[in-house]
Amino acid sequence: MTTLTSVYGSFRAQVLAARLSSSGFDVQLRGAVQSPYALNFGEMARVDVLVPEEQATDASFVLLVDEVDEADVILDDDAPPFPAPRPRWRVWVALAVLGTIGMQILHAVHRVFLV
Repeated sequence: MTTLTSVYGSFRAQVLAARLSSSGFDVQLRGAVQSPYALNFGEMARVDVLVPEEQATDASFVLLVDEVDEADVILDDDAPPFPAPRPRWRVWVALAVLGTIGMQILHAVHRVFLV
């Protein structure tokens, strides 16, 4: 068995082992897997992921593909770009003009009917 990678925290190690096992690799975890200390940082939380030597190259390719897929999801460069925001000053000017016209109409109606 050879060390493929080391991760910190039992949860990350279990997820990585499940991913590799689902791809058909024999995986062993060594380190703080069932530790009574609930640490997920530092050397006390380190877990080594081991695979047989003949599977190490293929397993490292699986990890690389997962990292590339994760980066592709994060970057999301396949999505169309966001449209440029339209300037809002036009909306405010239109509202001010309509408000002024509306006030003039109300004033004219007030003078005609109440005077």
